[in-house]
Amino acid sequence: MKVRNTVFSLLLMLSVAPAFAGWEYDGYYVDDGVYTEDGLRFVINVRGGFSFGDAKMKNEIGSLYGYYYVNDDNGDVISWIGYDNAGSPSGYTFAGYGDLSKLPIRKRFDKSVFTAGFSLGFTVPNHTQWRVEAGYDHIAETDYNQMPLIEGNLSVTGGGLDNAVIHVGSMGVKSTIATDVISIMGFYDFFNGTYKPINKIVPYVGFGMGYAISKTTLHLFDIYGDLSTDTDLQKYGTVDSEGILQFDNPTDASLYPDSTDIALLGALGLSYGITPYAFLDFQARLIYIPKIMWNISDSTGSLHREWFSAENMLYTNLLVGVRFEF
Repeated sequence: MKVRNTVFSLLLMLSVAPAFAGWEYDGYYVDDGVYTEDGLRFVINVRGGFSFGDAKMKNEIGSLYGYYYVNDDNGDVISWIGYDNAGSPSGYTFAGYGDLSKLPIRKRFDKSVFTAGFSLGFTVPNHTQWRVEAGYDHIAETDYNQMPLIEGNLSVTGGGLDNAVIHVGSMGVKSTIATDVISIMGFYDFFNGTYKPINKIVPYVGFGMGYAISKTTLHLFDIYGDLSTDTDLQKYGTVDSEGILQFDNPTDASLYPDSTDIALLGALGLSYGITPYAFLDFQARLIYIPKIMWNISDSTGSLHREWFSAENMLYTNLLVGVRFEF
């Protein structure tokens, strides 16, 4: 929160500074006596559109052992705890213990959602093709739901199938993610002169760095019963009368920790001059975030445990906006 307040204060200073300057841009005289403007402009950019997120999901559980039965007839695998009270069903034997942290997440993150943002900045004096903007982009909340979350071939030991490999699935999740990115970017507009042309298309490129704050929530369900005997996980919920762990899964998003990381940004765009001071803006903005983490939390928000992450998240934002240069 301190980082957000600091950046917003800097943006406010950028917006107030031109007012003290009287919205006047100093020029200078060259040798032949002709007055020339240096091209300094104050820039406001407002935009909105759609964001397409894509990332590989990674298991971050850490060592976690499951209990399984295997059906001799068709090879189905179910949890030990699911039959703990009723006793072993006919035809099933205890398969053994397997480390669930070795299994992969079943599906990539692949979502589209609304996004919006704004920037404040200036064109560089005497180099008006360049502009610098401090910006804020919000990628709206979307979900990532999977049942089972992890699935694959698991080596088991200590049971009837000691040192065997069985195919298992485990747990279900309902989760959400929303991301805010605060950035500094430089843009190069492909034109000649002090003023950008009107009624013409001007292409541009941009690049920059930022700080990404992702708000993630994670509701975990032990749908197979293989998590319920883990004593560490029992801190995050209550074991019911059937021996199944019911996770707290708080609905208050503030009880889950934010996931923060650097962000790298790139942009390709086209602007169309309506007036010398206003431009329609069409932009494809790429935002790369190395890792976004999801955690489980207890009912008080005092305990957290990493569960899975999105690695090399790439948001492709397709945006339409208006840019003013005064």
